[in-house]
Amino acid sequence: MVVLRHVIDIRDFSPWLNPWKLATILLVVVFITPILAIVVAASGDSGGLWSHLSQTVLPRYVVNTLSLMLGVGLLSLLFGISTAWVVVRYSFPGRRLLQWMLLLPAAMPGYLIAYTYTDFLEYAGPVQMLLRDFFGWESARDYWFPEIRSMGGAILVLGAVLYPYVYIMARTAYLLTPVSLFEVSRVNGKGLFWNVGLPLARPAIVAGLALVLMETLSDFGTVEFFAIETLTLGIFNVWLGMNSLTAAAQIATFGFLFVFVLLTVEVLSRAQRRFVDTTRRSASLSPEQIGGWHAVVLMVVCLTPIIIGFAVPVAVLLNFVLQGYSVALDATVIEAAGNSIFIGLATAVLVIATAALIGLVSMFEKGVWLPRFAALASFGYAFPGTILAIGVVTAGGAVDRGIAELFDWALDVSYEGWLTSGVGLIIFACIVRFQAVGYGAVMTGLGRVSPSMMEASRTLGCGFAESIKRVMLPSIRLSCIAGALLVFVDVMKELPMSLLLRPFNFETLATFVYQFAKDELLEEAALPALAIVATGIIPVVLMNAALNRIRER
Repeated sequence: MVVLRHVIDIRDFSPWLNPWKLATILLVVVFITPILAIVVAASGDSGGLWSHLSQTVLPRYVVNTLSLMLGVGLLSLLFGISTAWVVVRYSFPGRRLLQWMLLLPAAMPGYLIAYTYTDFLEYAGPVQMLLRDFFGWESARDYWFPEIRSMGGAILVLGAVLYPYVYIMARTAYLLTPVSLFEVSRVNGKGLFWNVGLPLARPAIVAGLALVLMETLSDFGTVEFFAIETLTLGIFNVWLGMNSLTAAAQIATFGFLFVFVLLTVEVLSRAQRRFVDTTRRSASLSPEQIGGWHAVVLMVVCLTPIIIGFAVPVAVLLNFVLQGYSVALDATVIEAAGNSIFIGLATAVLVIATAALIGLVSMFEKGVWLPRFAALASFGYAFPGTILAIGVVTAGGAVDRGIAELFDWALDVSYEGWLTSGVGLIIFACIVRFQAVGYGAVMTGLGRVSPSMMEASRTLGCGFAESIKRVMLPSIRLSCIAGALLVFVDVMKELPMSLLLRPFNFETLATFVYQFAKDELLEEAALPALAIVATGIIPVVLMNAALNRIRER
């Protein structure tokens, strides 16, 4: 045994910086460069524009952003916590179907639901037309109807599609809470939800809420369509409308304060929160059978967010397609779909490949600092797409200028700057943005593999690369596939970075739908919109399967 340990130590010995560590460090540096570039760009001179913005529109941006985040957060908590408790605590007709359907709104991009509800609830829409026909009203002066293109409307549509983040976290926490803790509460005459379920799930719920708020902060399509001036929309307007990348970067840096607060809250929610069950009964709470009108109430509770966040928007889009309003699958739509698929596949493959390299090296190469440094590669997910786009353009422009000067000095050749003028910029931005998804999937897979498998492979004479190829990658294959699918779907739905970074005459399904919806012609883009939604159902199936496995265990 002593001899074997000595052999392993010799085989594992490597220089402080070997090629694997160098490659990992280089990748992490590349991924955090756009974030650093934002700070550099913000330090430039905006020609007094920042001072003007801070005195005029910036306070409005901040107030609107905070109001939107507050409203969406509260609605997401209401929908997510209540529905998760209902499907875990009670058994009623349709429960198994509903617990899956509650994830469906996650497949609906926020900007799509905003477009569909505007068409559905506007003055010329079917709801108000039905009301006028039924009550005999002749004009808008005869009745009052809520305005969907407002702060309240934005809160409703975003909360209806983002609550699954809270639902997933809360449902998982309820399932992982040992039944013995609920039994203690029941014996003492205490309520199960308020005294056990909610307090023990609070860290997970806050983590889900942080994701909801970060997605709300990064939303562009909804706030732009509803004309709500948030920080994200302000970045877009200042960059393209005022042609000031520096001022846009300064707003982005200011917006980072929101991200920092959210990340701090999320970390603190997990810190020093440990709930341990010392009994041998670690099963989750068995659902209580409910019937009669109580079951109807529970079904309504679950169906409400599903109808608002998925059923109505899909029905509106399907109606447009069936009535023949949507554009056919012509060359333009097929090209946009091909572009989306290409960017999605390229991003998914590169994200998983780089995440696997970073995760494997940081876990199995010696060094305490490397895992912590590798975690920085996932930091891009915390930044809205508009903010990251600024960093990517700034970093890419600096590299292009450096290459142009090198070519001119060494080869006397003109360089046109391919980094900032091609599709590669979008792919790189998506890799930085969604690296956290792939890294999380890889690390989840590695967490289920015994480290002794790697040691055994090295003991049998395999090198680091061969051990990774023959032992570790096959062991985490399913996690990598799941992570790649999630990245692919996220990229298919991504809008702001594609709008800001795409070359001329380059459309994805998201930008194609956006162009029509912006011109109040959503019905013509209904079929491409449904294609985006259909793609988004893939992770819904995966998430539900994962949650069901938790209950089975």
